[in-house]
Amino acid sequence: MSHDIYLDANATSPVLPAAASAALETMQACFGNPSSSHATGLRAKATLDSVRARARRVLGAPGGRVLFTSGATEGIQTAVLSALCAVRERRAAGEKVGELLVYGATEHKAVSESLAHWNRLLGTGLTLCALPVDGAGRHRLDLLRELAPRAAMVCTMAANNETGVISDLEGIAAVLAACAPQACWMVDCVQALGKLPLNLASTRIDYAPFSGHKLYAPKGIGMLYVREGAPYTPLMIGGGQEAGQRSGTENMVGIAALGAVLAALEEGGTFRSHAEMAAMRERMAAALREAFPGIVFNAPFDMALPTTLNFAVPDMASKELLDLFDAAGVRVSAGSACSAAKAAPSYVLEAMGLPAWRTAGAVRLSFGPLATDDFIDEACARIRRCGQVARHPALAPSTLSGEQRGLLQLSGEGRHGWILFDMDAGSCVAIDPPAGMAARLAAQIQNSGLRMLAVLGTHAEPAAADACAGLRTALDLKPADAETLGWPGDRRDAGMVTLADGSTAPALTIGDEVLVRLTHEDGAIYLLGRAQEGRLDAAAVRLAFIGGIAMADGGGQMLARLIDGATVLCHGVDVDGAPCSTAEGMRRVAQKMAQVTEQVRQLQPARLDDFLRTHADALLVDVREAGELAAGVARLHGREAQALPLSRLAEHLGQLLAAPQRPLVFVCRSGNRSARAALCLQRLGHPQAWSLVGGLALC
Repeated sequence: MSHDIYLDANATSPVLPAAASAALETMQACFGNPSSSHATGLRAKATLDSVRARARRVLGAPGGRVLFTSGATEGIQTAVLSALCAVRERRAAGEKVGELLVYGATEHKAVSESLAHWNRLLGTGLTLCALPVDGAGRHRLDLLRELAPRAAMVCTMAANNETGVISDLEGIAAVLAACAPQACWMVDCVQALGKLPLNLASTRIDYAPFSGHKLYAPKGIGMLYVREGAPYTPLMIGGGQEAGQRSGTENMVGIAALGAVLAALEEGGTFRSHAEMAAMRERMAAALREAFPGIVFNAPFDMALPTTLNFAVPDMASKELLDLFDAAGVRVSAGSACSAAKAAPSYVLEAMGLPAWRTAGAVRLSFGPLATDDFIDEACARIRRCGQVARHPALAPSTLSGEQRGLLQLSGEGRHGWILFDMDAGSCVAIDPPAGMAARLAAQIQNSGLRMLAVLGTHAEPAAADACAGLRTALDLKPADAETLGWPGDRRDAGMVTLADGSTAPALTIGDEVLVRLTHEDGAIYLLGRAQEGRLDAAAVRLAFIGGIAMADGGGQMLARLIDGATVLCHGVDVDGAPCSTAEGMRRVAQKMAQVTEQVRQLQPARLDDFLRTHADALLVDVREAGELAAGVARLHGREAQALPLSRLAEHLGQLLAAPQRPLVFVCRSGNRSARAALCLQRLGHPQAWSLVGGLALC
């Protein structure tokens, strides 16, 4: 892609050109310390006072305190500290104070964690209480009315960072006025600046923190409004800056830049209006509906910021969507940037009572009020492109091998399943399909024109049986015999095959290979290979689907007699961090004969060009999935990467291990999946398997 389409403005924003110019001017010409009494310091002081005066006008706060901070987190800390110090003082004076610290269940984690931290540190002994929200994400005012008389402090937000839902601040203020005149009230206004009208002096709000980098100012600068008469305790004491309210030499570069943003807000003409932003959101929502039929938006538009869309797509995980968008050069997120690295459903959406597939599959798309029509046009075009490539067939021949047969790995909830297919034969078999994937897998199979011969399981656990039954239902197949784990014993293309130890087993024909079923006390194992005259020798077994058994188990010992060291084992769960291995590799590890290097061999992006020049035969392998590959081909230092999705690694494991001296450089979006691929090959004895650090994001 020629350029990024950045749609994660709720996380952070680029710097407004005027703000960057103001920052540079401050660093080069107006660099004085505003506490100094000479002319250079006085000029800096004039800038400081000018920006503060402008902030008061923009925030509608002619009175009270407006101080500059490092950002919203510092503002939240200061507000909580101030309120709890006041609670402790009033309690010591014999005054009646509440015993609850009430915060919205969908608040940013900085709020609840600050409350817990200062409550513990100050020994106030108050009880933290999450205020539930309704299905639209708004605070339950009926429950607030019950809690408010016992509240020492109430913390809500102006608009939610994940969903964009706008709080009913007037309703909350009315409840507090009637039921909790003693409670301090903090409103997180981070997402409000530039998107919602602000007139803080006319409100009941005691504390309102802001963060500059959410609206085109640099990181490291923010503001805190404190209502006149509200308790205040400085978080930092020292040199007495900010009139003793916040010590530490002021961040004049950040303040000047923030001043330029505030000037743009005050003067108008720079940022889009609410109506314009709402129209842009509608255009992107239409593109999303076209791209992903069945999409569900997780917040009602009439109650949310016009710059935020939070959605989920049935049968698509949020990571899958993020990878797809990223491959198309569209930057979105799965929720709050502060918690994006944590693999967990959205606590905000869980608090709204949404079903698990929406909380775990949510994607947030957000833009800022600087967005232009051309930007939205390009965003919509790429969104539609993502929808097209999302329907790219996963069950397709591999360009790496050139063969019409293939193996697709399916993963979900910590388990792995497999689809074995042969395009020439027009048939496929599913083994241990994970739960929750039935509808999407059925669509992929039907779109590929393949006939499902069987949906098989390796074990009889109820959840696994239900997942198999769900896929059969989605494909309109007849129910299977639970005792045989789905094996189609009545099919014409099923027969008996002699195995390496002389025993016989039922077999199902798939193209020019047979799939053999072995039973053991805990379930079944399936072997795939090419039989000669009704006999499947150990050397001919190409793949073994073993579920969750270990080689030391009874099933594993039986298996060891029927395969050779090159047979690829397809696991039901990760073994040694990988979903697949080889029989020889498993034996070596089990017998501690191999020197397994646990640290994956990593190649820094700066070294890649030299590495490829030195190793002309190196194979550059892109392990992103089929949709991502269709959205954007990776080309590094003039060399196009060979497509091998991580979900097809097991299919090509034998081929890659057969050329151990050829260097393999795996790449992906961020370096995580390529590291898994490289480590899998490395543990199985490949001496030249590398992962590109940071992936395509750093190239």
